[in-house]
Amino acid sequence: MIYRDFGKTGKKISTLGFGCMRLPEIQLKELSEAEKKARENLSWYEAQRDDSWVVDEEKAIPLLKAAYDSGINYFDTAQFYCHFKSQATLGKAVRLMDRSKVMVSTKIPFDEVSKTSDFRRMLDLQLGLMDMDYIDFYHFHGINKEAFDETVIGMGLRKEAEKAIDEGLIKHISFSFHGDPKDIPYMVESFEIFASVLLQYNLLDRSHEKCIDYLADKGLGVVVMGPVGGGRLSVPSALSEKLLGTSYSTPELAMRFVLGNKNVSCSLSGMGDMKMLEENLKIADIQEPMSAEDFRKANIMMEELKKLSDLYCTGCNYCMPCPKGIEIPSIFEAYTYHNVYGMTEQAKDMWKAKFEASISECSHCGVCTEKCPQNIKVPEKLQEVCKIMMSL
Repeated sequence: MIYRDFGKTGKKISTLGFGCMRLPEIQLKELSEAEKKARENLSWYEAQRDDSWVVDEEKAIPLLKAAYDSGINYFDTAQFYCHFKSQATLGKAVRLMDRSKVMVSTKIPFDEVSKTSDFRRMLDLQLGLMDMDYIDFYHFHGINKEAFDETVIGMGLRKEAEKAIDEGLIKHISFSFHGDPKDIPYMVESFEIFASVLLQYNLLDRSHEKCIDYLADKGLGVVVMGPVGGGRLSVPSALSEKLLGTSYSTPELAMRFVLGNKNVSCSLSGMGDMKMLEENLKIADIQEPMSAEDFRKANIMMEELKKLSDLYCTGCNYCMPCPKGIEIPSIFEAYTYHNVYGMTEQAKDMWKAKFEASISECSHCGVCTEKCPQNIKVPEKLQEVCKIMMSL
């Protein structure tokens, strides 16, 4: 296992971290129609609380222990993962490890925070669920600038975090980010005690690349989620050949790319079985997953390939919202996966799951065309893309 400095924490972190969102589960029973109906009015967060599912601990705990034995020392969980069961399972697995050699990361969900005292209430609850005396990295979960201003600053959670650190209940305070990259410096500079950040970064989504450099310069550890693009980079494609002239599998290319960024501390992977663990370990054990030259080349080629497309949609979203609710940039993105990157299977999956029926709703109003900075004749292109995607 390769280890990197984890910002200025003084810790060495394994380049591969274990994301505990996809531990193997067992469904104990099917919900009745009445139970399904009753759940329709629940918030997304509460809908994850489903006692008809449990973690398959006979598989999950040996999997987590095998990861530790292989050198992984960073385990990330959250309140609602695995139908609210992930934290307890991780706690059981960690008791089989040397706690001093393990970094446990979890998160305070803002769905549970309506007043200042909720910080300590949730921290105590999670410590109890995991049966731990302390948490190494405690994150404000999935925040953006609005949530940061309203909840973290507005409710005075800095004092609560500092008090918990002083009491030894958490070692470091961090945040996971789902917002506009330009807001990260504001948040970091407003809250100097942040030790690390968890954010999305992969070959298909490099919007945080400059932020990663900034965070490293500021001494924060950078943990990456979504290294295989939510599964889009987990199936075969011709992308490796197109970018580098290599025969890497697409998921291997994706992981090599993320770890090829020297400012990334750790790449999280949600591993559900031993095969996935073994495949990821092979890459994490490579001293140089991607050379600086190949990393630079991959970045350049992704942009050049996109420019060669007969449809140069930049995904700026200026065309949105569509009066008919059509997800124009996402539809064009699916087409680009097929037409430009050779990721046809991923494109087909996206198309069938989300877009196949929506284009028929287009009224050819032309509002999108007027707003497009690339001067794409959107309604016409939508029809062309539809014909191509339907033929795959």
